[in-house]
This record gives sequence, C-alpha cells and structure tokens, in this order.
Amino acid sequence: MDQAISNQDMKEVDAKKIKELLNRRKGKMKRFLSYCAHCSLCAESCFLYMKYKKDPRYMPSYKVIHSLGTLYRKRGKVDRKCLNEIKGIVWRNCVLCGRCYCPIGIHVPSMIAFARAVLRSQDIHPQHNEASSESWL
Repeated sequence: MDQAISNQDMKEVDAKKIKELLNRRKGKMKRFLSYCAHCSLCAESCFLYMKYKKDPRYMPSYKVIHSLGTLYRKRGKVDRKCLNEIKGIVWRNCVLCGRCYCPIGIHVPSMIAFARAVLRSQDIHPQHNEASSESWL
C-alpha cells in the first residue's frame, strides 16, 4: 500500500484541469468567498467545531477559505502537497452535514463539495486505511 501512495504522491498535478473546473463555477464560488465577513457566526452551528473545543480549523468559514479559497487564490496552480493539505480540511474537518449556518447566505456545503470534486479530479481522496478514531470518514 505504501508503494501505491508513493506513486500517487508522485503524480503530476493537472493544473489545466483544475483551472477548468474552477472556471465552471467561478462566478458563484468567488461571490460566496468574497461575501464572507469573517464574523464567525457560522462556527457554533458546526458540531465538529464544538466537539473539538472551538478549534478555529473546524469553523465553516475557515474550511472554505483554506480549501476552495486557496484553489482560487492560486488560480489552480497548486502542487500535490497543497492538495493533500486541502484534503485534510474538506474530508477530515467536514462531514457535509449541512448544519452550518451563514447569516449572509453563503452555502458552505456546496463549496466544500466542490473542493472535494476538484481534489477527486486529481485522484486525491481519503484512502480506506486513513480512517482512525479522530476521523469522521
């Protein structure tokens, strides 16, 4: 299994494909990202944020800014290391339960789901052996 993971880590990122995917939803997603007022009112609607003693990495706003926001900010020009960091945010730190509430109307689950789709396009997703007692997979 380690060999398969090593080969996956060595695969080149298809930045063109990432950029193409990002461009498909650019208007809506960038609007959502720009609307975020960083008010933190979404935080307490996330049960993971509450479970992990209000760790800011579990705030819905943090998750979208540091996943999809990063992809747009870098215009899809990312390496596998960056994509693997985003993988932890969108799969380990979010279960897409849909409970996150934004008073401005930002739809966090659609943004996280889209970030997951971008990662899957690069064959980056949780492996069966990644589930642990700290994982919601």
